[in-house]
Amino acid sequence: MRLPAEWEPQTALMITYPSPEGDWKPLYKEVKRFYDSFIRTVSKFQRVLLLCKEPPALDIDNVSIVKIETNDTWVRDYGPISLKNGNETELLDFTFNGWGLKYRADLDNRVNRKLFKTKKLPFVLEGGAIESNGAGVLMTTERTQLEPNRNPHLTKEEIEWRLKRFFNLNRVVWLKNGYLEGDDTDSHIDMLARFVDVKKVVYTLCDDASDSHYTPLKKMEEELNSYGFETVALPWPSPKYHEGSRLPASYANFVIINGAVIVPLYGDEMDKEALGLFEHLFPDREVIGLDASVLITQRGSIHCSCMNLFGYNIVQKS
Repeated sequence: MRLPAEWEPQTALMITYPSPEGDWKPLYKEVKRFYDSFIRTVSKFQRVLLLCKEPPALDIDNVSIVKIETNDTWVRDYGPISLKNGNETELLDFTFNGWGLKYRADLDNRVNRKLFKTKKLPFVLEGGAIESNGAGVLMTTERTQLEPNRNPHLTKEEIEWRLKRFFNLNRVVWLKNGYLEGDDTDSHIDMLARFVDVKKVVYTLCDDASDSHYTPLKKMEEELNSYGFETVALPWPSPKYHEGSRLPASYANFVIINGAVIVPLYGDEMDKEALGLFEHLFPDREVIGLDASVLITQRGSIHCSCMNLFGYNIVQKS
C-alpha cells in the first residue's frame, strides 16, 4: 500500500455542505453559492460524495448525498486518507482533534467510522497537513506536526517514524519555515507548498519586502530548493481582510480532480496570472478558477473544503 499523489485517478471527491447554523451563519448565502458552484463543477468530471445535515435542493447529476452531522465543512482534515495498491484501497482514519484542541471536533471525528470500513489509528493527523508525490515522498511542516496539542508525547523523530510506517514512505520532507497570517491550522502544507508532479513543487512566495511574510516564505523557498525539487513560485495576492483580521489567501490551495484542476481565486489582480501558470503546469487538464473569497473568511480555501477518495473498492457502510 502507498499514499497516492492527487493527480492519480480518483473514485470521488468528498465535500461537506455548509449548514445555515454555526460558523457560516453570517455568510450563509455567499458560502452556499460557492458550494453549489463547486459541486456542479466537480460533478462534470467525477462523482461527488456530499455530506450534509439536511439534503440541499440540488438538481445535479453524479452526486451521492449522505445525511450526517458534522462540526464544520473542512473535510480535508477529518476525511479518510486513501492508501492504494493497484485497484485495492485502504482508508485510514486518523484522530482529528480540531487542529490541536482549538475547536469542537466530536462529530467530525466520527464521520469516517460511520461511513466507511476504515483502519482507525490513534495518531492526530489532518489531511491538509501532508502532501504526497505518490512515489514515497511526503511533505509536511514542523509547525503543524510539532504543535503541542496534537501528539505531545512524541518527538519529531518518533512522528517521522510513524508517518513512514503509516504511509510506506521513503522520505519525509520537513519544512521549518513559512506561514500565512490568519491560518489557524498551524501552517498546513496545503497552504504553502504542493507537488504538481513527482519532482516538481509549487509554493507560496511573497514578493513584497515590506510584508511580514516576505522573510519566512523566502526561507521556505531556500528549504525547498535545498531538498533538490524543481520549484515554481506561485503569484502573491494582495492582502485580504475580514472584520479587521488578515486572511490566508493562497493559490497553493488548489485541488486536482479527474481531468481538471480547480484553482482558488480571490478577486485579485494576480488571479489571471495564477490561472495561466496552472494551465502551463497542467496542459492535459482543464484549469477552472472559482472565487474562494468567502472560504478564507473561515481560514480555509478550496483544497481544505474537500477530500479526494482513491481506488475502486471503497467500502461504504449501509
